[in-house]
Amino acid sequence: MRTHWIDKSKQAYNRERLADMLFEGVSAMSLQLDQRQFDLLLDYQSLLHKWNGVYNLTAVRDPEAMVRQHLLDSLAAVTALENAVRVLDVGSGGGLPGIVLAIARPELRVDLIDTVQKKTAFLNQVRVELGLENVQVHAGRVENLEVGTPFDTITSRAFSSLADLVQLSQHVLAPGGRYIAMKGLVPDEEIEELPPGWCVSEIRPIKVAGLDAARHLIIMERKNP
Repeated sequence: MRTHWIDKSKQAYNRERLADMLFEGVSAMSLQLDQRQFDLLLDYQSLLHKWNGVYNLTAVRDPEAMVRQHLLDSLAAVTALENAVRVLDVGSGGGLPGIVLAIARPELRVDLIDTVQKKTAFLNQVRVELGLENVQVHAGRVENLEVGTPFDTITSRAFSSLADLVQLSQHVLAPGGRYIAMKGLVPDEEIEELPPGWCVSEIRPIKVAGLDAARHLIIMERKNP
């Protein structure tokens, strides 16, 4: 693999090193990605690093930390998308996990929504530069979102509480659809505050290579009538 260098704030980092980290992490999670997907993930990380200096998209500044805390962490949600077709990522911010999921699962239609204009501008730039035809970006509040076809899956990585996520976005979730919320520790209090008619169907612990922190997928569905 040829070495690429990106200069940022007088600090250069080696793309080959990041590629090795990404490959090791993906292998540890037993995910199947081809070379184009690896390249797209690294290109996305490069754009996130570049735009972060101007738009403050994430508090994570170090490129290697971005691979661990953003790319690999988001990829950990891929295994929960077995039957997904249309995904909405609420409060997508810099595109996490939505952009990563769209790259890892190109057959999905992934919509991203955020209220911050500079973040949606970045997401649109990523969509264009990486040629992600399966991505659509929405600017605004999710409770005001209107779509012709509802989503079978709604994801969130850093969007408020579980109750708020459900209350604000359930109008665009298809019957039989589900939520996949990425959390650190199991949020017992948030689970207890879920609105009537909703329940947690699974709490799935996930292990992110190189990240020594508790991570869980909280999967929520409507209760059976």
